[in-house]
Amino acid sequence: MKNSLKYKALIFDHDDTCVNSTAGLHYPAHVKALKLLRPEEKPVSLQTWFEKNFSPGFLPFLENELHFTEAELETAFLVWREALSTTIPDFYPGILPFMREYRMRGGRIAVVSHSDPEMIRRAYQAKAPDLMPEVIFGWDNDPEKRKPAPYPALQALAQFNLPPQEVLVLDDLLPGIEMAQRAGIPGAAAGWGHQVPLIREAMEKICLRYFRTFEEFEDFLLT
Repeated sequence: MKNSLKYKALIFDHDDTCVNSTAGLHYPAHVKALKLLRPEEKPVSLQTWFEKNFSPGFLPFLENELHFTEAELETAFLVWREALSTTIPDFYPGILPFMREYRMRGGRIAVVSHSDPEMIRRAYQAKAPDLMPEVIFGWDNDPEKRKPAPYPALQALAQFNLPPQEVLVLDDLLPGIEMAQRAGIPGAAAGWGHQVPLIREAMEKICLRYFRTFEEFEDFLLT
């Protein structure tokens, strides 16, 4: 292994990039909330759920396609929070050893996600407390402070005191890549969390690289 790093800092997404969470946590929470709120309405499939998270995005899907009211959004949020409080998703195999090696070589790690920041911290605290990211941005009610807005990425750059070209964003969905583009940071796609053709084709067009497996990403970064 080489000692030099292609990128001095990484900005990771959390869900379906670092942890396997949509299939086992977020989608079931949506199905449960829909059954509670609209028992007559059939939920979309898991693949469609991934597609909707990709475009138009989770919140626009609930607001503009399912036409959730404010009260329904609040109930769905509470159901989701309850699921988060009882389930800690597993990290994908190889992620944590990679982070440990990357840090040993001097790399810096941030997480920018749409998950609750406390839930992100809880996942690391439970699985690898020594790898707690230096910078964590999660869901913020202010759209200017959550991806795809550039604010979280720009804050990470300032924290690390690095220029954009020395940092890489890794995300499985469009908001993280759009954030990277707006901040002038290279963006790569994590393809190991789901194999949805619509998402893969779109991400391959706009990303620096599309990694089908985590091993491909690891080889790219560390060898």
